[in-house]
Amino acid sequence: MERIVEICCGSYEDGLNAYKGGAKRIELNSALYLGGLTPSLATLTLIKKNTDLKVISMVRPRGAGFCYSDKEFEVMKEDAKLLLEHGSDGIAFGCLNKDGTINERQTRKMVSIIQLYHGEVVFHRAFDCVQDPYQAIELLIQLGVNRVLTSGLQAKAMDGIAVIKTLQERYGSQIEILAGSGINATNAKTMMEQTGISQVHSSCKDWCCDETTSGKNVSYSYAPQPHENDYDMVSEVLVKKIVKSVG
Repeated sequence: MERIVEICCGSYEDGLNAYKGGAKRIELNSALYLGGLTPSLATLTLIKKNTDLKVISMVRPRGAGFCYSDKEFEVMKEDAKLLLEHGSDGIAFGCLNKDGTINERQTRKMVSIIQLYHGEVVFHRAFDCVQDPYQAIELLIQLGVNRVLTSGLQAKAMDGIAVIKTLQERYGSQIEILAGSGINATNAKTMMEQTGISQVHSSCKDWCCDETTSGKNVSYSYAPQPHENDYDMVSEVLVKKIVKSVG
């Protein structure tokens, strides 16, 4: 089975760097410092115009958790349609109830929209906030989700490797398991070999300075020191390293 490295991108430039680094698929976001929000249509269309990348677009209307009001969900549905109409190959989303279970009604509706456009249905790391991963994944399979992105319910995927391995062994023939969070060139191959999965998700993040981040009395910084005047971006060099590492 072909091994796939998916790169998490937050901009057009990120997408180009992922492409030049040898990636074949990206998850396209905005505001990665919030965990990733819905990207702009301009970013999507430029990437599709100037690369042959498969693009899975994030649909997430705000930061924090994944329990969405009806008004927020209306925006999510419209965003999904617009992204798919403008060339997105799939949608990554995640809808939960307050008790940490899958919101079946919202998930079913998102699946139906994505399938209408023949897109790939991806449930993102909202999955790592569920109470019971096995019950949750069985419901996602039933609802028609194609792939789930997970760190094995841990902050970093290598710490959740046992859960990822179990998910792959029990459900890998019914749904794709994509491991993400803390995956890089030093551990991607190990993750694949120890779990049996064939896909990993990586940010390949580096930093770029913008001196206008801080003024004399104001700051728009979001990164910790020593990167308080930096923004994150995908490194072409790091993409090449992780793609090479998994063969």
